[in-house]
Amino acid sequence: MALVGPIGYSLSVLLARIAPENQEFLGYVTGVGALVVVLAGPLVGILSDRTRSRLGRRRPWLIGLTMVGFAGLLIVSVSPNVWIALLGWGVTQLGFGIAALQVTSSMGDRLPESQRGKVAGLTGVATMVGSIAGVALASAFATSNLLIFLVPGLVGATFILLFAVFVKEPDLRNAAAPEKVTMGSLLSGYHYNVKKYKDFSWNWLGRFLFNFGVTLSSTFTTFFFAAKLGLPVTQIGGLVAIAGLLGIVCTVGGAALSGFLSDRLKRRKSFILLAGVLFAVGAVIAWLAPDLPVLLIGLCALQLGLGIFSAVDQALYLDVLPEQDTQAGRFVAITQFSTSIPQVAAPLLAPAFLLLGAGSAEDNYGVLYLISAGFALTGGLVILLRVKSVR
Repeated sequence: MALVGPIGYSLSVLLARIAPENQEFLGYVTGVGALVVVLAGPLVGILSDRTRSRLGRRRPWLIGLTMVGFAGLLIVSVSPNVWIALLGWGVTQLGFGIAALQVTSSMGDRLPESQRGKVAGLTGVATMVGSIAGVALASAFATSNLLIFLVPGLVGATFILLFAVFVKEPDLRNAAAPEKVTMGSLLSGYHYNVKKYKDFSWNWLGRFLFNFGVTLSSTFTTFFFAAKLGLPVTQIGGLVAIAGLLGIVCTVGGAALSGFLSDRLKRRKSFILLAGVLFAVGAVIAWLAPDLPVLLIGLCALQLGLGIFSAVDQALYLDVLPEQDTQAGRFVAITQFSTSIPQVAAPLLAPAFLLLGAGSAEDNYGVLYLISAGFALTGGLVILLRVKSVR
């Protein structure tokens, strides 16, 4: 709610007000913000792996990062220009973006293999529902730059802190001292032996391609709706939220059912391919949609594919995660590159893709959806064909 809700709606509304003639600035703001996670994620992962405290390894970071993220939303909400908005969004990503990594690391610390699909399915549901709920909540405050960010942010921060309070970790104050952190050990967090961990590497590439496609389309969803339906951006929030609520049924069903079935059938890759196909079909339908009902059908198919992928591939990457006993945080952060690098690159490249349209805003954003379909389908095929140790 605190992080993806603003990407899906609030930032579009803010930039439509402070830079109405430059909608492409949305890509630059979200791209630079995601770059912060790319650079800082592995560093925090290494430091949290080495943390020895009464609260454990992950919880101290969760608490501190949540406070940083909320402060970033406050900066964004009062920004008078694009530069301040970019700064604030970078701080927001530093806080909430890396806090999300700590939650995933906590899962890697404690989850047995037999439960990863189920929990990943539930996590996928929570991610999708939280994103949509963030948009819906923000749209109720569309007239206020302050509340459109801070209200979803407050809800998100509250639940992250509840996680830190109720998910206990052992007291590590008397645990063996971690290895001393040096510049070499910090830099080592940003690379690994690709040939040694081939399945991890191929899954990383598949995730990268799929997430690149997702980010291409999702970053500009609000502007796409506005162009498709001929409405101002400030009036789209309710419609985006309604479309999201319809998509929840598809997302929840896809994520929960696929997570359960992937555990039951002991198969992951066929579900990943199905996710890529559904996402691609949904994106094409949305691109060609002549009216709102067909547009909603396309978006539901797209959300179904996204829900399946988010659930099953989270379980799959935990299956192929190297050195889980000692360096889970580091490799989780490296895995996050497959999400955060597309979140940097796709918004920055999207303005170039938009130029491929026929000239109208609707056609430009439609071409963007078509390109996103190709990337998502390719990502599913890479995982299906190249990951060998998981069925």
